[in-house]
Amino acid sequence: MKFHVLPGDAQVDVFKETGIEGEIVVCREALVDGPVNADRLEDLWKLRADYLAGADGSTGYYETAVPEFEKLANTAPDAEINLWFEYELFCQVNMWFCLWLLRDSAAAIYRVEPCILNTDDRWNGFGRMDANDLNRCFGARTLFGKADVQLGASLWDAYRVGDNGRLTELSQTSSECFPYLEEVCEAAIEKDTKPRRILDEIAAEGITEFSQVFPKFRERAGVYGFGDDQVRRIYETD
Repeated sequence: MKFHVLPGDAQVDVFKETGIEGEIVVCREALVDGPVNADRLEDLWKLRADYLAGADGSTGYYETAVPEFEKLANTAPDAEINLWFEYELFCQVNMWFCLWLLRDSAAAIYRVEPCILNTDDRWNGFGRMDANDLNRCFGARTLFGKADVQLGASLWDAYRVGDNGRLTELSQTSSECFPYLEEVCEAAIEKDTKPRRILDEIAAEGITEFSQVFPKFRERAGVYGFGDDQVRRIYETD
């Protein structure tokens, strides 16, 4: 069985136009936002459900997000799993978690990345791509070796407990499956301070309307991959 883990619902319709065979699994999470430090999956689900309900009133976490992850946790040894994740921190943290879920799996795991982007556009991800573009990315996919899967699992373990020293150490690992790893880990380490500082700089320039603030933030801090929900929460916090 082939699985395609997409980074969000926004990619589903275009992916269906590619003709690529396999079952779609949608990652309906933003693990970069909010608490994630739980040793057991059951505790993580509750932690995330409670946080999202309090942050934006989201409900139905156990019906929408959890079942998608459970598909990964229950894949057969002869399965093929394609992780379609972008380069920025938002997607990387989600991918690290998926690799942690798959750390003991015998399935063949592939990284599908937005490799057709140039360096200047690297944080834009799959969002503007059509079916032909996605097929090109799929054709250039990279197989995760055991060491790569373990690297992803270790990155998740370090991230969830806030072990910045370990993140720095892991960021020096060379792997074709983890482009821009050092830059992304640095962003993870500065996640609680640098975005706030960038927003303060934008405000100091006299830009205060959120409709103008958000694109400016994306220009200066694309490595975070934050959506408007994440940026707004920081923006509205004193």
